[in-house]
Amino acid sequence: MLPQQIAGWLKHSYPDDRELHVSHETIYRTLFKWGGYLRTNLSLAGIEPSEIDTILLTHAHPDHVGGLVNRAGQIAFPNAELVVHQREVEFWRDDGNLSRASERARGNFLIARQVFDGYRDQLRTFDAGEVLPGISAMPLPGHTDGHSGYLLESHDQGLLVWGDIVHFPHIQIKRPDVSIAFDQDPSLAAATRSRLLDLVSSEGLLIAGMHLGELGFARIKRMGGSYGLLYETEA
Repeated sequence: MLPQQIAGWLKHSYPDDRELHVSHETIYRTLFKWGGYLRTNLSLAGIEPSEIDTILLTHAHPDHVGGLVNRAGQIAFPNAELVVHQREVEFWRDDGNLSRASERARGNFLIARQVFDGYRDQLRTFDAGEVLPGISAMPLPGHTDGHSGYLLESHDQGLLVWGDIVHFPHIQIKRPDVSIAFDQDPSLAAATRSRLLDLVSSEGLLIAGMHLGELGFARIKRMGGSYGLLYETEA
């Protein structure tokens, strides 16, 4: 019944689009488009999807999980273990949470469940701590219940992939109290963001995030009474 449920969500979300004809193919194209240039860039790097053995998921919003299935509705990385915070899986699988969601937000649940079901035999959950040698999970709740970052450490160097700590860095770095509609718990998201900005600026950590722009890698610097974002080419 899942494709039919997603179809209903699409029709409800776009009630004025008379040209929208929903089919299983439409559904999987909707999921797949969230993958952006992932498959293209993997191909350019000479990497086949079957060669990927581990995927570290920050959270299960559609723009983060959509690329994990292909146009046929099959998992895009058949040999990969999907690693995600336990609370993230529990939240999206909870029927009570689904029943309380708005009609538009229910589509997020259905997409997350589609991915978790597809990778059910390859799903590994965690609470915190090391998830791979040299890579530790850092729970960063607020944006979603199980939203997490990943700290990569090697010798005296470190990189924190911080997920969706910010969506509009030109605003939220200077004003960490500003949250967005997609934050499940705006107050908690703001508190987590403030705490993390203090941490990464104090430790001089290199950061990477999904909404930082094409340069991708940056550092946070204290600038007077606020913070500033310096992309790595500018640091």
